[in-house]
Amino acid sequence: MMTYPYVSTLWNDIFVPGVPLLEKTIRTLVVYGAVLIGLRLAGKRELSQLNPFDLVVLLLLSNTVQNAIIGNDNSVIGGLFGAAVLLLTNHFLVRYLFKSGRLDAMEGNPDVLVSSGKVMHDRLNKELITVAELEAAARRQGIKSIAEVEECRLETGGALTFVAKLPTLEDTQHLEVIQRLEAIERRLEMLTPR
Repeated sequence: MMTYPYVSTLWNDIFVPGVPLLEKTIRTLVVYGAVLIGLRLAGKRELSQLNPFDLVVLLLLSNTVQNAIIGNDNSVIGGLFGAAVLLLTNHFLVRYLFKSGRLDAMEGNPDVLVSSGKVMHDRLNKELITVAELEAAARRQGIKSIAEVEECRLETGGALTFVAKLPTLEDTQHLEVIQRLEAIERRLEMLTPR
């Protein structure tokens, strides 16, 4: 009977973790905490992925910390175990913070970038958001220009929330007069012989 030594090595590489599971747990928890603190210090912009640079940073960040989590382990079981530790840690931490009422405090507060239709340039500078990025985000939400924005908030999760201006009484009356004039013009055109 013929034996295939590489089959034994293959199964060993796939299913036998190269790092003890306790070490993998500790590595995962340390990296999770460090990345969480790093993202909190980096600001809300890093979470929002407003431009390609931020997306590249987040993708490279995940690749950079991968080896710190898995160590010298390329086994499937080791990878799945590390992922399970990450998911469970996140689940229980968020659940604990929510039930204790500390989740909002940990996430911080939204930052107002436009107030009463006025762009708050100091806040944009603090969050490293350009007016062009703000305008592009407004257009994605169906708002044609910043002039139509009553308020814009950079939420704690990095999303931009826009509140459109409501028309004033004067604006409504002006629009109504314009519509009536247009109706009169149409009637006059119909009455005028060609």
